[in-house]
Amino acid sequence: MWGAAILGFGTGEILAIVVASNFAAGLNVYATVATLGLLARFGVLPLPPALHPVETWPVIAAALAMFVIELFADKVPGFDLIWNALHTFIRVPVAALLSYGATAQLSPGAQLAAAALGGLIALASHGGKTAMRVAVTPSPEPISNITLSAGEDVIAIGLVWFATAHPVIAAVLVAAMVAIIVVLVRWVVGAFRYLFRGARRQIDALEGTPDR
Repeated sequence: MWGAAILGFGTGEILAIVVASNFAAGLNVYATVATLGLLARFGVLPLPPALHPVETWPVIAAALAMFVIELFADKVPGFDLIWNALHTFIRVPVAALLSYGATAQLSPGAQLAAAALGGLIALASHGGKTAMRVAVTPSPEPISNITLSAGEDVIAIGLVWFATAHPVIAAVLVAAMVAIIVVLVRWVVGAFRYLFRGARRQIDALEGTPDR
């Protein structure tokens, strides 16, 4: 299935890779899509037919271009709040679409369930990322914020790559991280509130209007 037999990937392993990719997308969706596309392009990872557009050069180039933009935008204190608030509505849907495309061989109901699960996994990782940012953002020096952002980029790329070599282990690690985030859900919800309030304040400041 999906050419997996040629490269030694079974259906379960492909799904485990998708789970890892969902989590990575919640951290950096552009790095995740570019990594998946390049791995598929060079024959390391077989993608199902529904996800073949991911391995086309236009999609890879667009993802890499946006990754470069995020590389800088995500490390600017203040602006990173706006950037990450907006990307709540990008990272989660893209992760859901990856899961939907990867389960095209299943029934429509199962596909929708897989898409919902993929979106929830991405939301969890995005929430964990947000909570960490909230803990670091108040620091007056920029180094900690830049270091945390760079670490998120490395984890997103590394997790997708690691999943191609050890898909089951990667899926177990993701499950453990999601479980931790769920346990800390009140902290994560509070972080989301701070994120959107902070993004609103930054937008108001840019527009020259008073805080609401």
